[in-house]
Amino acid sequence: MSRTVSSWILSSARSSIILQGKGRWYSICIPNRNKIKWKLVFSKTCPYPAGSCSLDRTFSFPKAFRHTSTEEEHFSFQLSPAQINDILRAGELSHRTLDLNGKKANSVLRFESNQLASNSPIEDRRSAATCLQTAGMMFGVFDGHAGAACAQAVSERLLHYIAVSLMPRQSLEEIELAVEAMKPVRPILQWHRHPNDVEYQEITSQYFENLRVYWQHLLDLDAEPGFSLEEAMICAFKRLDSDISLEVQAPQENELMRNIALQVAFSGATACVAHIDGVHLHVANTGDCRAILGVHEEDGTWSTLPLTRDHNAYDEFEIRRLKREHPRSEERTLFVNDRLLGILMPSRAFGDVQLKWSKELQHSILENSCDVEALNIYQYVPPNYHTPPYLTAEPEVTYHKLRSKDKFLVIASDGLWEMLSNEKVVKLVAGHLTELNMQKPPLTFKKPVNLGYMHNLLLQRKSKGLASLDQNTATHLIRHAVGSNEYGEVDPEKLAAMLTLPEDLARMYRDDITVTVVHFNSETIEDYYRSH
Repeated sequence: MSRTVSSWILSSARSSIILQGKGRWYSICIPNRNKIKWKLVFSKTCPYPAGSCSLDRTFSFPKAFRHTSTEEEHFSFQLSPAQINDILRAGELSHRTLDLNGKKANSVLRFESNQLASNSPIEDRRSAATCLQTAGMMFGVFDGHAGAACAQAVSERLLHYIAVSLMPRQSLEEIELAVEAMKPVRPILQWHRHPNDVEYQEITSQYFENLRVYWQHLLDLDAEPGFSLEEAMICAFKRLDSDISLEVQAPQENELMRNIALQVAFSGATACVAHIDGVHLHVANTGDCRAILGVHEEDGTWSTLPLTRDHNAYDEFEIRRLKREHPRSEERTLFVNDRLLGILMPSRAFGDVQLKWSKELQHSILENSCDVEALNIYQYVPPNYHTPPYLTAEPEVTYHKLRSKDKFLVIASDGLWEMLSNEKVVKLVAGHLTELNMQKPPLTFKKPVNLGYMHNLLLQRKSKGLASLDQNTATHLIRHAVGSNEYGEVDPEKLAAMLTLPEDLARMYRDDITVTVVHFNSETIEDYYRSH
């Protein structure tokens, strides 16, 4: 098996076409449920030049496990089970909310998250936080493209913009007075981060100042802001994207901060954020990340409830929206080869000012900047670029009132969904929860014996011990996404091969994968309905 996998991978890699330019266009092969799907993806090298802020601090595969080039003479895909687990579990994050918010019952029981890199460094980001001055928790997944800079900035900032949008006037006034008096400001969010989740320490102060400008704008409104949660999320998404655009246009003496602003604006990111407050679940989505609910029906079966739509050329609503926003003369050029203007897969995203600004503004900003080639900024105006903006960060917001049968929420970047269907993801999570909850098989049969009891006994015997199971549900999903064979079972040899792919080859077979699984507290949800 491993010889077959390795020879197929190497032969296809060495015969693939690479087009050279101010970046690289790869012809990318992505396995999709036993089919092969080719697509063009724009790839960047490391997003920061020497001497500037770097994103290399994000975790990636240990170099001892991962090849650096397909040109190596001694090319091996062999990994021990322990090495496979070390790679898959390196980005694990898990929290029980009782440890974080034990003062009152929470509809979120716990959450688990993980990431697996394909790009080097990884371009995906994730966020999780508890709201301290308003109610609820937030979870976000951000899929970067053309570098990690935009996803990094959005992951740090977007949840703050949402939280500020939800705060009452009195709280905003208290924060503003504290800042004016140079006194400590009460924190807005309690972050739940992995030790390797990085921050732009060098530009945090500017981000705070622009957040302050936003809450000052809210205070300038004649009346209480009074946003509904849906309005707050839409306003926050749009305002942050506007700030990203304005920051790169503003005069900036600090070269490092100027470079970061350029890279954030000229790269891009899709985003999916869930806000959970009691039984009230809101999901805001821009792009092709995805959120689904796992529902345990009364008859014992599991069903899937999608909470987002993928914003791309395969979505009829997006096609119609873009046609309404642009002249009829552009209908045939809006999507070329299933990409927006022939370039971008998602039709909504943060950043990507190349598809939002006029040609004149792009030229002005880049002409007055330092060496943009050193920053790996791609200068290209697509053909048929007549009536920008073609891209928006405005999200679609879905509301769902949680029921006791809603057991978990899965938010993930498209790297997961390219490998696994919604239904498969729910089935895997449900099965994993069953396995984790199993006890040792009893020595004797209980009487009377029923089919449900026999089924559970067989599952227990099949598990072959709990010690080998992933304790993190997100890891379990990633393991199956990367290593499943045509029968839906994890093939250790295929898994090892996919994890040791060289950096110049990995992106041809899989994307970065980021997964967050939120488990709900059914008792708390039931208590809500009993008291209302």
